[in-house]
Amino acid sequence: MNRATIRRTTSETDITLTLTLNGNGIADVDSGCGFLNHMLTLFARHGRFDLALTCKGDVEVDDHHTAEDVGICLGQAFAQALGDKVGICRYGSILLPMDEALIAAAVDCSGRGYLGYDLAIPTEKVGTFDTELVKEFWLAFTRTAAVTLHIKQLAGENSHHIIEGAFKAVARALRQAVAIDPDAADEIPSTKGVL
Repeated sequence: MNRATIRRTTSETDITLTLTLNGNGIADVDSGCGFLNHMLTLFARHGRFDLALTCKGDVEVDDHHTAEDVGICLGQAFAQALGDKVGICRYGSILLPMDEALIAAAVDCSGRGYLGYDLAIPTEKVGTFDTELVKEFWLAFTRTAAVTLHIKQLAGENSHHIIEGAFKAVARALRQAVAIDPDAADEIPSTKGVL
C-alpha cells in the first residue's frame, strides 16, 4: 500500500497522521512538543518517509500523552502502509554514530511487537521534554506497528545526541526493512507464507 492516514481522537489527544513509506523524507510536523517535532522531522528525513502530523494534546499536563499517542499512530500507519508485506526486505539494521554517541538499531517487520530498549540517557529532561518518554514512544510504536525493534546504546554522554542517534538509527533500519527486495519482489519474506 505504501501510504496510510490515521486519525485518533481521545480525551487527551487529537491526532491526524499521514505516512508514505517510500517518500522523499519530507516532514510537516506539529505535535505541540518542540523536541518531538525535531525527532520526527529527522526520523522522516533519514527514513526517506513523508510524514504529515498534527497533534493537539494536553501538554499543559506534560508531554506523556502526546508522545505515546503519536507513537501509537505512527505504528498504526506503518502497519497499514506495509499491507501484506509482499516483497519487503523485512530486516534492517545499522550502527549509527552521533558525535560521541554510538547507537545500534535492528528491526524485523515480523508481525510481532517487541521492544528491546537499552539507552542510558543521563538527564531527566532535554529542554522541557522528559527523556523517559523516549521509551514510551518506541513501546507504543512497536506494539501497533507489530515490529520487533532493538535499540542499544554503545557509547554516549549527551542526552540530546543519544536520543537523536536513536531516532536516526531506527529510521535508517526501518528504511532498509520496508524497501522492496529486487530478488524477491513478489514473495512474502517468511517460510510461513505470511507476516
